Amino acid sequence: MSKQSEVYERIASLQEQYLSLRGGKKALLDMIDEAEVSEHVYNSNAIENSTLTLEETDKILLQVDLDRFISEREMFEARNLARVVKYISETALREDLSLDLVLLLHKMLISNIRDEIAGRFREGNEWVKVGSHIAADPQHVLGLLSEALNAYFASGQEHMVTRIAKFHLSFEHIHPFVDGNGRIGRVLNNFLLIRDRHVPINIKFLDRARYYDAFQEFDAKGSTKIMEEIIGNALCSSYHKRITYLQGQRIIPLKDYAKTASTSHANLINKAKRQTIPAFWEKGMWKIGVEV
Repeated sequence: MSKQSEVYERIASLQEQYLSLRGGKKALLDMIDEAEVSEHVYNSNAIENSTLTLEETDKILLQVDLDRFISEREMFEARNLARVVKYISETALREDLSLDLVLLLHKMLISNIRDEIAGRFREGNEWVKVGSHIAADPQHVLGLLSEALNAYFASGQEHMVTRIAKFHLSFEHIHPFVDGNGRIGRVLNNFLLIRDRHVPINIKFLDRARYYDAFQEFDAKGSTKIMEEIIGNALCSSYHKRITYLQGQRIIPLKDYAKTASTSHANLINKAKRQTIPAFWEKGMWKIGVEV
């Protein structure tokens, strides 16, 4: 059995366990979702070179004054993305993904930052370059994005992680907007996961190098292997977190768990990254549940 097949079996098992535990626990799950908003905002913006820390992001979303000056753009980037994250969690089960919805999310994200490009695809001479990759000709953006969306809907026989990896890589390869492509792309991942009755994921800033490797692999070879690995492991981590809370376990940092385990902290971190232990990423560290 391939490593990817093992991950897919793990996801199926975790999803089944999660669904069996969630009954009557909506308030707790809503609280987890709400607490994750700032983490998603921090990580997604940090991948795009925001200088805000997780603590500062928390304060901005709570409307608490910061101890240093930050630009108006970074302030709106945090607040706008939080609004988008909450919006998709409320709407994903009610409607399918569409180009109109993508445009609405982009308008919400870019409003008060660059209003002249908010809520529309690139056009005219609005070319963009990401690293050494020159994104699609503006005149082809709409057609290519429609093709990517149709390919996603037509691939129902494939595993959800594979489908999302392909769509995410295609979306970012096209780079349909002048600004905000990465943040919208990562939000769309969660929209599709929630719509398919999975839990949302958080692609960590610490994984940025590997995340960029996934785009390079796709551009050079058309392969989705690295992105599938990233999304699959992130989904396992998200399930592990929710299952741990639902089971009422005591949650401790992985470094503390290592003190009583028969293996080193470094080895446990490697296992956590591969999701071969029920560890999860929360508030900037690996954690794990233990029996009370």
